[in-house]
Amino acid sequence: MSLDQQTVTEALKQVIDPNTGKDFVAGRSIRNLSVQGGEVRFDVELGYPAKSQHDPIRALLSEAVAKLPGVERVAVTVSSKVVAHAVQQGVKLLPGVRNIIAVASGKGGVGKSTTAVNLALALSAEGARVGLLDADIYGPSQPQMLGIGDQRPVSEDGKTMTPLQAFGLQAMSIGFLIDPDTPMVWRGPMATQALNQMLKDTAWDDLDYLVIDMPPGTGDIQLTLSQSVPVTGAVIVTTPQDIALLDARKGVKMFEKVGVPILGVVENMSIHICSKCGHEEHIFGQGGGEKMCADFKVPFLGALPLDIQIRTEADSGAPTVVADPDGRIASIYKQIARKVAVRIAERSKDMTHKFPNIVFKSA
Repeated sequence: MSLDQQTVTEALKQVIDPNTGKDFVAGRSIRNLSVQGGEVRFDVELGYPAKSQHDPIRALLSEAVAKLPGVERVAVTVSSKVVAHAVQQGVKLLPGVRNIIAVASGKGGVGKSTTAVNLALALSAEGARVGLLDADIYGPSQPQMLGIGDQRPVSEDGKTMTPLQAFGLQAMSIGFLIDPDTPMVWRGPMATQALNQMLKDTAWDDLDYLVIDMPPGTGDIQLTLSQSVPVTGAVIVTTPQDIALLDARKGVKMFEKVGVPILGVVENMSIHICSKCGHEEHIFGQGGGEKMCADFKVPFLGALPLDIQIRTEADSGAPTVVADPDGRIASIYKQIARKVAVRIAERSKDMTHKFPNIVFKSA
């Protein structure tokens, strides 16, 4: 069997991307394949950020090609490129932002904000450019979770605000603009307008993903945002208990009605492991999130334990993904982030910039 591009391609078809479940040829990830004598070179371009996976993927592909007769050397480079994907019909993309991920829940108290900040940090750790918008006007928590509650944004041009920086994230929140003890006694339209201004008047700088920490519930603010903001997909956060699942199901339905795809469900407080004796107990029930996913035919992204580490690290201004980046819980967040990014990468690309503008002129 002679060594040529077709032979190498057939070998690459046998290698499955562990993150997508597809082979790298079918996933159109192989670039610049060349065979010169016994030397094989090619690039792998992933459509999702996965810096922690580059070396394992390189090893998988190199091993598969190295087994071919006549191969003397294999050179593989692995990189990621995130592009803009389709959003709701009739809604334009936000300047400086390729994809928007809404992190939502039907009710408060399920760990939505903690999930949002750790998801954003996990995407950043995997090599993406990420922003975080705290959309909870009445109860902003991201300033404290990011440890920058004492900072204030500035405007360099008098028109837009420069987002604050924390752990590599670009961040914006109403909490940066008001005193922490000041209650926001605004009616829905005022809160919605303030949120739209924060979203559109912030000078987001070349983001692959903007994670929006949505307010809890399915009221006026959530509905308006879902209809007017170019959301690529939504992540629903719940706990296993029946009451939380009832409200989470409403959140899924709301996004479905406005044409926003559900990227998946995260189940918080899934299990408690006693720090003293190691006893495991499902305090809030078991399997509720997975059952909801089966009912709605959406992916189950992962389950997180009821662990004091998650709470204490977020409260201290250094969420788990940055406080303990190599720990078990951070690993779960990164797995969830990769699943979310893969789901987005599998969606249709945004093609609006490909179409020319039509100008009518009088004769």
